Amino acid sequence: MQAELIFTGTELLLGHILNTHAQYLGVMLSIMGIEVGLNTTVGDSREAMSRVLQQALGRSSDLIIITGGLGPTTDDITFEVVAEVLGLPLILDQESLKKIKRFFLDRGAIMPESNVKQAYFPRGAKILPNNVGTAPGAVLGFNNKTLIILPGPPNELIPMFEGAVATCLSKKVAGGEVIRYRIFKLTGISESAVQDLLKDMGGQDNPGIAYLAKPGEIQVRVSARGAVSAQVEKLLEDFAGKVRIRLEKHIFACDDDILEDLVGKLLLAKGLTIGVAESCTGGLIAARLTDIPGSSAYFKGGIVSYSNEMKNRILGVSMEILNSYGAVSKETAEAMAVGVRAAAGADLGLAVTGIAGPAGGTAAKPRGLVYIALAAGPITICREHHFPGIRMAVRQGTVNAALNMVRQYLLGKNS
Repeated sequence: MQAELIFTGTELLLGHILNTHAQYLGVMLSIMGIEVGLNTTVGDSREAMSRVLQQALGRSSDLIIITGGLGPTTDDITFEVVAEVLGLPLILDQESLKKIKRFFLDRGAIMPESNVKQAYFPRGAKILPNNVGTAPGAVLGFNNKTLIILPGPPNELIPMFEGAVATCLSKKVAGGEVIRYRIFKLTGISESAVQDLLKDMGGQDNPGIAYLAKPGEIQVRVSARGAVSAQVEKLLEDFAGKVRIRLEKHIFACDDDILEDLVGKLLLAKGLTIGVAESCTGGLIAARLTDIPGSSAYFKGGIVSYSNEMKNRILGVSMEILNSYGAVSKETAEAMAVGVRAAAGADLGLAVTGIAGPAGGTAAKPRGLVYIALAAGPITICREHHFPGIRMAVRQGTVNAALNMVRQYLLGKNS
């Protein structure tokens, strides 16, 4: 199966938003055995979008995926353009309208009239429900081609693709071939280093391996395909097990797991609370923990202590430690963890201190050096990490590693 991708949005052309969909969809489709032959980015112009879609329909691709332009504003015209090019009327779908209204009611609001347009689809479209937003997607057939239209925001596109779209496409590839995946999420290691660890295990074979790099995170997607579900599952499990052994110490989550959700559930199950002291991450750990509803049951609070004065005055890190070892050190991290545990009145104290860059690094303490400490009663654990990449990657990698350290401790895997 040959595919062509069309990304809509003037913000993409101007560089205001990074087009992460090209990488994500390219990886996902290649895993499924679908070859992407062409990517096109087009602005929010009716004429330009029509021309790009007409050209795509005139080529030999079996599959055309269009992203973006499904919102409620006047520049969101994707369905209008698709309907016009295909010569189809737009039809109001009452069930979609009902779900959009419910989305607002659940948040204590009344749906604006402008959102009604999100419930109009080209006649004959199979509607793809959006479980996290107000923009449903759609699947259309036209002249032996399949058109898939997806929302632009990644947090809406990704679950829609990995749910309904992946199921739909798996039935079309190789006559309904069964495809299964495992996803390993890693931190503290570069994409090239991951590939070196797995270099003798193949690439786009069956089973196969693909890579997706994000700030502070590398995803390794292991896939297997075949005609018989049970055989595919066994092939995948055997291969994924071998991959996991190579990557184990860098893995912080698998498949659809959300790390902060896993940590929260473990804290609840054990009846424990946690406080957080952050230097280089500036509150990102606290934000991740409190993203989970009900986190007030286990999250006591957080302290962002950038300066030595704050570390000393609020967390009780002695000036002797700060002067002798520096703010970025094992000793300081451990003292911060003990200090925030006491200050928050929590069962666990988690602390991070490091050099996110781009400046501040030295030969002895380079950019990317981070110490993560966890205080639990009389026990204090500290780990030294060296995170690759730019400032954002170092910070996000630190958050993932810190939360994973808590998870491992709660599972009895740390000492």
